[in-house]
Amino acid sequence: MTAAAGELPALVTGATGPHGRAVTLALLSAGRPVRAFTRDPTSARAGELAVLGAELAKGDLLDAASLTEAMRGTSAVYAVTTPFGGGARAELAQGEQILAAAARAQVPWLVLASVASADRSSGVPHFESKWQIEQRLASAELPHTVVAPTYFYENLGDPREKIADGEVALPLPPDQPLQQIALADLGAAVASLLTRQREFIGQRIELAGDQPTPQQMADALSAAAARPVRYRQLSLDTIATRNPDLAAMYRFLTDTGYQVDVPAVQAQFPDVTWTTFTQWVDSATIR
Repeated sequence: MTAAAGELPALVTGATGPHGRAVTLALLSAGRPVRAFTRDPTSARAGELAVLGAELAKGDLLDAASLTEAMRGTSAVYAVTTPFGGGARAELAQGEQILAAAARAQVPWLVLASVASADRSSGVPHFESKWQIEQRLASAELPHTVVAPTYFYENLGDPREKIADGEVALPLPPDQPLQQIALADLGAAVASLLTRQREFIGQRIELAGDQPTPQQMADALSAAAARPVRYRQLSLDTIATRNPDLAAMYRFLTDTGYQVDVPAVQAQFPDVTWTTFTQWVDSATIR
């Protein structure tokens, strides 16, 4: 599918990262023109997007001038921030720059990427930083929507490597459901949402596609490999010594967990072919 002549592009920040790339690919597949915001347009990942038809825009999330320039002449902005690298405080700074640039560029629609349960006083640093950005967006005079996905299937890593190791290890009880979503399904949902501005303007949308337990995840890998893959529960204390933010997240997921109404989400986006965890594993292992 090709873009309509004269159609303004949607800007995607973090376009070469896993989240932004998934949205960029889905928009391009849907025939939408995309402007991909990246710090390094010469990178291999940026080059791949350019070959697929994306317009590259060089800039940094902490550089308001580059953000403003990239946002001008767009139909919408899909804004992805990240705490990984600079921490939650740096993510908040990214959000502040995005909101300021969107106001200066008079963006017609800002779609902010957040995380499910960010609004639930989780105590998870990178949930809290995203929630602070959401709150600032709510008080800004900007047409906006918040998209809040759960845990990504891809956080597991390459299923083929887990099968080779014969083990899945997470700091969660084996019978604790973990709401998750495939990155491709997130991208497809965002592509659908961007065609439905009147319906979603001012809304906060949490997304999940499946909710397997860690033991069911291991079982899906076992079935795909036709040999045992065991589940091992990691110690939260061990995770906390390496990454307190991730430890806080897994503690929240153990004690509370995401609260997405998965059937309702799937009904809201009937044009998305929702992928179960088992289907994702099967697809990944036959490549």
